[in-house]
Amino acid sequence: MNLSDSVEKLPYVGQIYARRLKRLKISTVRDLLYHFPFRYQDFSKRQKIRELQAGIEVSVRGRIIQTTIIRYRGGKFLTKSAVADDTGAIEAVWFNQPYLTRTLKEGVEVGLAGKVENFGGRVSFVNPEFEVLSNGKTQTHTAGFVPVYPETAGISSKWIRNRIKDLFSRTDTLVIPEFLPEEYQQREYLLPRREALRMFHFPQSLREVEESRRRFSFEELFLFNLRSLRQRQAWEIQRAAIKLSYPNFREKVDRFILNLPFTLTSAQRKAVREILTDLAKEKPMNRLLEGDVGSGKTVVAAVAAYLAFLSGTKTIFMAPTEILADQHFQTLKGLLSPEGVKIALHTGSKKQDGEDKFDLWIGTHALFYRKGNFRDVGLVVIDEQHRFGVEQRAKLLEKSKGGVFPHLLTLTATPIPRTLALTVYGDLDLSILNELPPGRKKVKTFAVPSYKREAGYQWIRNRVKSGEQAFVVCPLIEESNVDTLKQVKAATAEYQYLKEMMPDINIGLLHGRMTSKEKVTTMEAFKKGETGVLVSTPVVEVGIDIPNATIMVVEAAERFGLASLHQLRGRVGRGEKDSYCFLFTEENNPSTFRRLKELEKISSGFELAELDLKLRGPGEMYGVRQHGLTELKVADLTDTQILKISRDDAKNLLTNDPTLSTYPALTEELRQFSTSLVEPN
Repeated sequence: MNLSDSVEKLPYVGQIYARRLKRLKISTVRDLLYHFPFRYQDFSKRQKIRELQAGIEVSVRGRIIQTTIIRYRGGKFLTKSAVADDTGAIEAVWFNQPYLTRTLKEGVEVGLAGKVENFGGRVSFVNPEFEVLSNGKTQTHTAGFVPVYPETAGISSKWIRNRIKDLFSRTDTLVIPEFLPEEYQQREYLLPRREALRMFHFPQSLREVEESRRRFSFEELFLFNLRSLRQRQAWEIQRAAIKLSYPNFREKVDRFILNLPFTLTSAQRKAVREILTDLAKEKPMNRLLEGDVGSGKTVVAAVAAYLAFLSGTKTIFMAPTEILADQHFQTLKGLLSPEGVKIALHTGSKKQDGEDKFDLWIGTHALFYRKGNFRDVGLVVIDEQHRFGVEQRAKLLEKSKGGVFPHLLTLTATPIPRTLALTVYGDLDLSILNELPPGRKKVKTFAVPSYKREAGYQWIRNRVKSGEQAFVVCPLIEESNVDTLKQVKAATAEYQYLKEMMPDINIGLLHGRMTSKEKVTTMEAFKKGETGVLVSTPVVEVGIDIPNATIMVVEAAERFGLASLHQLRGRVGRGEKDSYCFLFTEENNPSTFRRLKELEKISSGFELAELDLKLRGPGEMYGVRQHGLTELKVADLTDTQILKISRDDAKNLLTNDPTLSTYPALTEELRQFSTSLVEPN
């Protein structure tokens, strides 16, 4: 039996169970073996029945002396078994499982494991795990470290354990090839693949759990890095890009930077140098500009677009929403129009024709569906790449080709710790803006307990009446790139509540289920100051620039990661007035409140991202989910050492063998691994 075989071939699976397993993303033998436990129940210490006390989880072994079944009104059943060892007897009860009487017969030896509770006035096992121990059978479900798996309807952890145990019993027929190069296994002290799989599913000790986990943590990150680096290889052999030579236009570019209404930070100057160097090369640039909220990414992109214009080529600037596209249009028009750059805005509601008239196209998804291709495109800028699927990005690049590949610059406001970013964005070169422009005021931040909520809103009401504006972001109910119906309802309820509390304030509502026209109208009213308070859902754009907005309120702030809260906070503090961020929470847990109070002290998005990673894991870091990293099942992304080792080993391997021709098993495993990762749609 091979890892690529369908699970339907396994005993006790068949078509019905195969369909259920698909819900767990299990289709092949490999998928089943890589369906790892998320925790273990420790039944390593077996106890005698006489020693049992209520309130503890234990394992016992004994013989059934009696089994009875009781039927209650309404058709419900209670199955009772008396189990005895050489020290005494205990009753075990199961609810609504009358079929157990066929298995739990008098004289049968069983293992029991689970919680002992007071039931019916006596110490009993309630719904324990059990297994029949006939013919010297070893215990799988009721002794040692018992794995607990992600489950689905009709598929229990016990069923999964039995299927995986069956697989390992096929020592002669189950082929589990090793694919990691032997030198890496030896140097990093990694277990062989087959042994690591057995230990992970059926460990004899916690040490075995850790040893096997380390093997698969390295394996996942090694494959992830190989995948990213091969994507980089594929990019670098593309047809030569149009060279955008800075030395040819040094005087004009330098004058443009000098005439900006502000001085670039040292981080911006460094990013500009890196980008201008890339643009002069024959291979197309593929660079990510990662910057904190308000760090000035758009201005850096404007310098690149200006060089493209001077070189006689066009730029396409892609934004995820109409609101952000319009904002980029206004910003870039102010910076580049005086230099003679003709700029077009193309969105769902604002369409522009006449390609040859314009040097810079700014737009949304609507650019994909614009008739015809763009000619002479030298630069493509994509804002928040994770909001666009792989196919969408490819389609945009396809439309922008004119015999050569354009340079690609991606912007993101998602601060990710550098070590992790090198893995997440392994196919890109990385520039980081970790400074805020001089004069940018720190937003005063306060974690507010529930009993101060109403007083807080009254303070906000008075500030708004005096001419300031406020955002109110409603709870993150479900993780999603689109607003769910639940989130829309939550925002609508908050909108109604604030209208009653602030009858003298004009309050607006913004959510993802509104039409593009409704969103634009709502934002225009807020920009003009016609709306005092804007209630919105969490997915509303992080880059919105309203200089008069001085107050950010986040309801149920405990549901957000620190990095996400920091991005929301970045919507205010863009003008000259003092700005405030209030993190309202209903949570009374002291550790939750302490986590929120970190935002009172820390103003760097990169510091908060590091802290978020330690406290809540990568799934809470906005943007990481969309890059497939949360599909990794084992890798510890807080372990900077293994992040670095796996990346270095992947780079060295590809340097020595760019096509992996001497590693056929690794090539096949990489193919399987890559198809299992989720890419954004």
